[in-house]
Amino acid sequence: MPLSDRIPALLVLADGTAYRGWSFGATETKIGEVVFNTGMTGYQEVLTDPSYCGQIVIFTYPELGNTGINLEDEESARPLCAGAIARNICHRPSNWRSTQSLPDYLNQHQIPGIYGIDTRALTRKIRTVGAMNGGISTSILDEGELLEQVLAAPNMAGLNLARQVSTPKVYEWTEATIPAWEFNTESVVDQEQPFTVVALDFGVKRNILRRLASHGCRVIVVPIDTPAEEILKYNPDGIFLSNGPGDPAAVTEGITTAKALLESEKPIFGICMGHQILGHALGAETYKLKFGHRGLNQPAGLQQKIEITSQNHSFAIDPESLTAGVLEVSHLNLNDQTVAGLRHKSLPIFSVQYHPEASPGPHDADYLFEQFVQAMRTAR
Repeated sequence: MPLSDRIPALLVLADGTAYRGWSFGATETKIGEVVFNTGMTGYQEVLTDPSYCGQIVIFTYPELGNTGINLEDEESARPLCAGAIARNICHRPSNWRSTQSLPDYLNQHQIPGIYGIDTRALTRKIRTVGAMNGGISTSILDEGELLEQVLAAPNMAGLNLARQVSTPKVYEWTEATIPAWEFNTESVVDQEQPFTVVALDFGVKRNILRRLASHGCRVIVVPIDTPAEEILKYNPDGIFLSNGPGDPAAVTEGITTAKALLESEKPIFGICMGHQILGHALGAETYKLKFGHRGLNQPAGLQQKIEITSQNHSFAIDPESLTAGVLEVSHLNLNDQTVAGLRHKSLPIFSVQYHPEASPGPHDADYLFEQFVQAMRTAR
C-alpha cells in the first residue's frame, strides 16, 4: 500500500505504554484485553473463535493475511475479537481458496487492526507484565485521551462473555469434517444408531461440532441458559460442554446446569471453558493466568506421554481446590505444570483445557472424541 494511503493508528495499554502504527481493517476505536497468539498459521480461525470475544490479539508471526479469507475456515458466523495487532499485513493475498483480503474482511465486520509496530517488544511486555486492557483507535490519536477509555473498561476477571456468543436458539449440527480434510480414517462410526449429544454452547467452534459429527454423533446445540431438565428431555447419550470466552466463575448459569447434569451420570466431555465449568460444578476453583496460553504447540501430558496441543485460554483450574477422591488430573501443561485435563474417578466424565479439534493445530488429541464415543457406547 502506498505510504500516502495509509491511515495512522494508535495502540495504548492500560499501563500507559503507547505504540503508533498504521490501520488495517475498520477505522474504529475498540477496547479489549491485549493477548498474544504464537501460532504460525490459522489467523482466520483465531479471529472467528468465539473464545477471543473481548480480546485484542497480537499475532507473533510477522506476516498476516498472505492467504486471505475464505468462508470454509470460519469457526463462527463472524470474527468476534475486539481487534488485531500485526507486524506486517498483506493487502493482496495469493491463495486459490481466498475470496477476500484480511483488511477488507475486518473492515466489513467493524474490527480495527494496527500494524507496523514491533510485535516482538509488545509480546515480551505482555509476557513480562501480564495481559492487560488496551485500545486501538484511528480517530483518537492522543495517548492520554485513549488511555482514559482503556482505564474505564472492565477487566476480564469477572466477565461473563459467554452470554454474548452463545446461540440464541436450539439447532442441530450435522456437518462432518469434509473428506479432503479428514485425518482420522480409522474411527468406527455407527450410522444406523448415532449417538445423540447435547452441546451446551458457551461459544462453540464449528470444527468441534464437525469432529463430533465425524465420530458418529447427532449434535444438538443449546443456549447457555438451557436448564438441565430441558437438556435431558432430548435423552442424550452424552453431554458436551463447549469452549467460550471470559471468566468461567462468572458463568453461573452454566455451572448450575453442569451440577444438575452430573446427577444423570451420563457421559460428559468438556473442552476449555467447558473444562473449567465442569471443574466448578465438581467443587474446584479457577484463577486467572498471567498471560494465558494461546498457540498451536503447547505440550500437554502425564506419565511420559506428551501431546502437542492447540490452546486458547486465560484461566486455569486451581489444583489445590480439587476434591480428593473425586477427580484426578489426567493432563498437565508441560510448560508451566498447570492443570490441562481432568477425569472423574467413578463416572464417565472428563475434560481438557486444550482444543483436540485442532483448528488450527496438530491432531495429537483427536482420540479424545473417540474416548467420548466409547463412553457413550459403554453407557448405552
